[in-house]
Amino acid sequence: MLQGRIHSIETMGLVDGPGVRTVFFLQGCPLRCSYCHNPDSQKTCGGTPMTPQEVVALARRYRPYHQSTGGGVTFSGGEPLMQGEFLAQCLALLKAEGFHTAIDTSGFGPEKWMDSILSNTDCVLMDLKATDPETHLQLTGKPLTGRLPFWLRLQAFQGMVWIRHVVVPGFSDTPQVMEALFHQACQIKMVEKIELLPYHKHGSAKYALLGLDDPLAETPAMDQQQTRQWEKQLMDRLTAFKAKQPAITPMVPKAS
Repeated sequence: MLQGRIHSIETMGLVDGPGVRTVFFLQGCPLRCSYCHNPDSQKTCGGTPMTPQEVVALARRYRPYHQSTGGGVTFSGGEPLMQGEFLAQCLALLKAEGFHTAIDTSGFGPEKWMDSILSNTDCVLMDLKATDPETHLQLTGKPLTGRLPFWLRLQAFQGMVWIRHVVVPGFSDTPQVMEALFHQACQIKMVEKIELLPYHKHGSAKYALLGLDDPLAETPAMDQQQTRQWEKQLMDRLTAFKAKQPAITPMVPKAS
């Protein structure tokens, strides 16, 4: 029987998609983000084994909260795409029962399951780690091109898309990066929101606990006020940009 590896579960999440959400953090990630606040989720081994059926059974317990708030179930990580077959089965079962589904992803993972995953996903929280190849490699240890197969599929995705970006002092805290982020967001027709997340130091204690060196130990936390100001500017520009675009006509199946 297929099992996934679950790093942790948040039963009443408020920031990983619309409404109150049950969030499953999957074990394993191909990236090594310098600002990762869950470095223990990076290894593919470990975690608690669960079947897709067990995931759905747990989600059912919190369905009243989902329904009253427009929430649902989100898969995060680590990187959920790395457990592609398990994720695809979970999403298919959840959609069959009418759950609103979301994935929080960097776009890195096996291409084999991407179409199945997206076909049962209502909302994609797309984490743009960096806007240029050099910074992406420096911050994550992987080439930016690794997200391309998923990014191309996302351009044709008909669900909801939120763009997310962690603003790190010395790496992405410049107007030039904000401009590049805006132009990349405009490549995805279904983007509804751009979220800027200020880099924080909350994960420093976990690095020490795990006996790991904190790659950004000397980097200060990002100024939250500046981050919110940039986020508002980006959202104002996105709203104006979308207002100029032709309306998207839903595809209606032809009568047989």
